[in-house]
Amino acid sequence: MTAVATGRPRRGLAWRALRAVLDRWLVFALAAGLWEWGARAAHDTFFPPPSKILQQMHHMWFTAGADRLFLNKEATGNILPSLARMAVAFALSALLGAVLGMLLGRSERVYAYVDPVFQFVRAIPPPALVPLFMVLMHIGSTMQVTSIVFSAVWPVLINTADGARTVDPLQVESARVFRLSPLARLRRLIIPSALPKIFAGLRLSLSLSLILMVFSELLPGTRDGLGFELSNAQAESDLPTVWAIVVLLGILGYILNAVLTAVERRALAWHLAARRIEI
Repeated sequence: MTAVATGRPRRGLAWRALRAVLDRWLVFALAAGLWEWGARAAHDTFFPPPSKILQQMHHMWFTAGADRLFLNKEATGNILPSLARMAVAFALSALLGAVLGMLLGRSERVYAYVDPVFQFVRAIPPPALVPLFMVLMHIGSTMQVTSIVFSAVWPVLINTADGARTVDPLQVESARVFRLSPLARLRRLIIPSALPKIFAGLRLSLSLSLILMVFSELLPGTRDGLGFELSNAQAESDLPTVWAIVVLLGILGYILNAVLTAVERRALAWHLAARRIEI
């Protein structure tokens, strides 16, 4: 009886795990299968099948040994520099956006003054400022990171300011009655209340950082990065390489978003639990 009783829960857990995988990946697997079948049937040079794209990705980046995490010189010379630039830009965007958003969000008057300026500046497309960045900093990693930060900072800043402005006034007054210092109010009340909005801004900023990372590496004078590889492949009409880079960017975007989502769930576990109780 014990063996049967312990066997059923294990089979139930395995079935739930399998069903979770199917729910998440079934549509993707069907779409990839249709793409494979359609590309092989059409024999179109411009749309290679996924199997050929994966072979190209393996040949380009993942032919090294396990001691190097399968990353060959091409990968370490282009993928890692791109990720490094993106990581630095995203970190700066998150820090600047969160700090400035908190400062501005807690002052209605200051926010009213600067909001029109913010809305004007954030509407400027990053490509329009490339000549200005090139004059001020010349082409290089500094200019690339700056161009990413310029656009990626706004979602974090505006969402943080909005979250700081919407803190319950009754809770703020209660904190003052209990004589909490401004720093304690910020740490225990304002930041936790604004965290859902902050993470919403971080998700947008992460997507923008990935997009702008590629754009910054398409500029003349760039010597490495995925955007650099993409530009060379387009110039040489190397379509398998173009598709390999596009698919890799999609994979990187998915992984980075999954990591940020996991961090968000961990940081906002109390918030999600409170919402379930309300529902």
